[in-house]
Amino acid sequence: MAIDLDAIRRKLNNLQTQTGKQDALWKPEQGKNQVRIVPYQHNKENPFIEMYFHYDLGGKNYLSPITYGEADPIEEFGQKLRSTGKSDDFQLARKLSPKMRCYVPVIVRGQESEGVKYWGFGKQVYTELLGFISDPDYGDITDVKSGRDVSVEFIPAEGAGSFPKTSIRVKPNQSVATSDSNIADKIVNGQKEIFEIFRKNSYADLKVVLEEWLNPSEDEAPAAKSTATTVGVSSSKDIESAFDDLFNE
Repeated sequence: MAIDLDAIRRKLNNLQTQTGKQDALWKPEQGKNQVRIVPYQHNKENPFIEMYFHYDLGGKNYLSPITYGEADPIEEFGQKLRSTGKSDDFQLARKLSPKMRCYVPVIVRGQESEGVKYWGFGKQVYTELLGFISDPDYGDITDVKSGRDVSVEFIPAEGAGSFPKTSIRVKPNQSVATSDSNIADKIVNGQKEIFEIFRKNSYADLKVVLEEWLNPSEDEAPAAKSTATTVGVSSSKDIESAFDDLFNE
């Protein structure tokens, strides 16, 4: 049996891509962590990058094009379902609505030599950080010369039905982000562009994802098939009709 070299190359590329993505992202470890939010090299006016994702469609997550100001067929389909006025369709529309997650570039204290990473968090932490920045007593905490470090405490979920908790505290003392010229250069010139980490998806690509999720194939994983067929659809014919109305006019 001949070895499929193309399949091996694709697998290797996927593994390398995942490794690169993991290296570029930072997640707080259990307990207290300390980071410094730094200016975003590719948009110096705003370090907060709002990203919108579709979670768990066929066991995968997808970046929504509304993140970069383009149309999203999954979101459009959700809006179509909301217009039916049916409770089950509304529940499916909620599942299909993209969820916001914010990312900021940071250097992690104790790991500065690794360069800039991206810390992702939800609405609560985002709101708290914006509150500190809008407070004149704190000001621009991301300033490389006179900003402030952020203490991040992470408590993992403690059992079924519980959720992990993240709390933050902005340090009262101002400080320079780094006195190491090599690290300073990484902050100014060494940041990956966010879409090098999260791949953009085209309208056509996501349309296929949606259609396959709504109509899972026989060889698809049972969990994915179960999710697609039990989210609360009023009827498969209604869904098919709505899909045709939206995309086959």
